[in-house]
Amino acid sequence: MSYEVTATRRRPQKFDDLVGQEFVAETLKKSIESGKIAHAYLFSGPRGCGKTSTARILAKALNCQKGPSSNPCGECSTCQEITKGSSLDVIEIDGASNTSVENIRQIKDEVLFPPNSCRYKIYIIDEVHMLSNSAFNALLKTIEEPPEYVIFIFATTELQKVPATIKSRCQQFNFRLVAIDKVKECLADAAKEMNIQADEEALFWIARESTGSMRDAYTLFDQVVAFSDGHITYDKIRDKLGLVGIDRLNMIFESCAYGRADEVLSSLDEFLQGGVSIEQLISNCADYLRSILLIKSGITKESLLGNSVERYSKVILNAWNTIQVERALSIYLQLYKDIRYSLSPRYELELAFSRMCWISQFVSNQDVKKAIDSARALLEPAGTVAQAPQTQATQPQPQETVNNAGINPVPEGLPRFSMLDNPEPEEQTPPFHDGGTLPPEKSVQVVNSMPYPEGYSENPDDEDSGWTNVDEPPEEGYYEEDYEQKAEDYFEAENTQAQKGLVQQGSDVQFTTADGNVMSMVQLRGNVTAALSLTDGFAASVIEKTGEWKLGADGIETTISSSYDLELIKKKKTIIRDELTKISGKPMAFKVELQEKKPEVQDNQTPAQVPDQVNILLNAFKGTVVAGKV
Repeated sequence: MSYEVTATRRRPQKFDDLVGQEFVAETLKKSIESGKIAHAYLFSGPRGCGKTSTARILAKALNCQKGPSSNPCGECSTCQEITKGSSLDVIEIDGASNTSVENIRQIKDEVLFPPNSCRYKIYIIDEVHMLSNSAFNALLKTIEEPPEYVIFIFATTELQKVPATIKSRCQQFNFRLVAIDKVKECLADAAKEMNIQADEEALFWIARESTGSMRDAYTLFDQVVAFSDGHITYDKIRDKLGLVGIDRLNMIFESCAYGRADEVLSSLDEFLQGGVSIEQLISNCADYLRSILLIKSGITKESLLGNSVERYSKVILNAWNTIQVERALSIYLQLYKDIRYSLSPRYELELAFSRMCWISQFVSNQDVKKAIDSARALLEPAGTVAQAPQTQATQPQPQETVNNAGINPVPEGLPRFSMLDNPEPEEQTPPFHDGGTLPPEKSVQVVNSMPYPEGYSENPDDEDSGWTNVDEPPEEGYYEEDYEQKAEDYFEAENTQAQKGLVQQGSDVQFTTADGNVMSMVQLRGNVTAALSLTDGFAASVIEKTGEWKLGADGIETTISSSYDLELIKKKKTIIRDELTKISGKPMAFKVELQEKKPEVQDNQTPAQVPDQVNILLNAFKGTVVAGKV
């Protein structure tokens, strides 16, 4: 029999074989037992966590000849065909290579035919997020109301790329990464099946490197088995894969704790000459310092540390505090980002280890503040008594201590300011001769006491008024004429002229409305225009172009100057007539005729005489009269 990789050989065949996906397995088993089977499923999660395997197990559970059963037998012809991938009714499609609408159209045509030998026709579409938008849209109706014998199972590693319209039509199951302990147990079982001896430390390292993916763990396991000669050890993995190992890391970081830069750089050169890559060394150092930080925080779980607590150096744990370990870890995390654009990654790595040699002297800002607070008494001026620090609410104001001369004491060696040595005299000439604008209550008195500038008068307009331009103006009685009365007379005269204008425009003809009010024809025209402007703007605008309104026997008669406006007003005549009827309370007609044009001046008439002013301009500018009217 040909060789079969561990990931394929140990692929789960039942729901109980799924590792780390207990929630998904139990939910699917209960739904099968109760007969509540959905027509579409959506499996999402990281790579290598069992999505496709779960889809095949579900297909076997539904089509098993002894089922549907939550525990397929695996012995019938249907189960064996699904396991081998040769079943005609379980179709697996790669979504990355079948992305077009034509592929989806083929599926829509196939679902019309019932399954050949199985109970259900099941479509498993892997990496479904790779389908195009058109393909998704073409699939919507099919997965929403498929035939009762068709079931769709979608698998994807990027759930955010699947449209919401697809998600809403499917039952979603989120697969999680597998814990390191469970991956380690599966690797140990795989080693027993192959009769290979494996150390716990080596299996634990493989489980950590797989980052929760069972397929990655089995793939790395096969690689390690190939060069281990039947016995997997951590030393073989370290030498073959270019790892540093915890023992070497303890040695180089102990030299950093002692400040021996020469030993650190020599050990670093040996690692690089031995084939360890710079990126791998930085990654191992970051993992090591992270474990040291977790131990100093009280974490002893082996799955988080990567090794037992006893494997880490006691010298480093006692030499560095938590703040210093955090600083060291941040150096290597930033170093991994910087080497990408560095002139020489090796120089960057040597610089980082050189900094690690004085990391024991690193002091945080909090420690500096504590040191300053403890030395507060040394910074107090001479002659003062240091007081215990109090809260801001109850702390008293500091009292100034002065010497015999009345000068604030200055410590020895500090510069003195002469302006602080002399006390301020009681009377000091202000720096400005004029203090600016004076208060209102003193302005009149001060201004009157000062001589007026040349050409200044108290009131140039009225010498007998008795007040100046710096006083407040008199409240009443100053102006000789009553301007308010004159304003009222003026507006009254204007209103009288306006009323006369209305009368001249035909307002002498009275019109009685439905409610008994009397108005002129001008007012009637305005009311109709205002009312129509709210309902029909074209009708209101064309009314404004009409001439004088006259009251006829059966309605209103008027004229208009444009034939275009006449045609327009004919279309709006019904609306205007209804508005007039509404205002008057009785049927009203609205008649409009085209206004006759005035006869033009004949050419044989005697031309008008050019005024003298125009002749003067013609002589001045040497021009002639081309056209115009006088």
